[in-house]
Amino acid sequence: MTDISAARRGNLLGLVDRFWRKSGYRMTVINNDAEFPAIYARTRDGFGVRLRIGGKGQAFFQVDTPCVRESKVADSTSQATAPLREGVEFIPRPYIHSDFWSAGAPGVAGGRS
Repeated sequence: MTDISAARRGNLLGLVDRFWRKSGYRMTVINNDAEFPAIYARTRDGFGVRLRIGGKGQAFFQVDTPCVRESKVADSTSQATAPLREGVEFIPRPYIHSDFWSAGAPGVAGGRS
């Protein structure tokens, strides 16, 4: 997971905002908070989408479906593709440095993206 520095959070949200608007999404909320910015939108089909930046610059995308009937979902038949650090029980904080997206972030360890 790539660390999104405070200096780049606006860039990420701006790119997503422009793409969503171009795709016909209607913006419902724009939170310009410097530390935890977020944008919320609704698609023409009634899906709710959001992008928010959480602690340590971690980006979260979420999609809410329009009304649907509840149905049973089978267990996954494959292993997760996102590796977790050994001994970690929960999803870790961002630890990958990107020369662009992590610009200005203090000492982010890990691989390059």
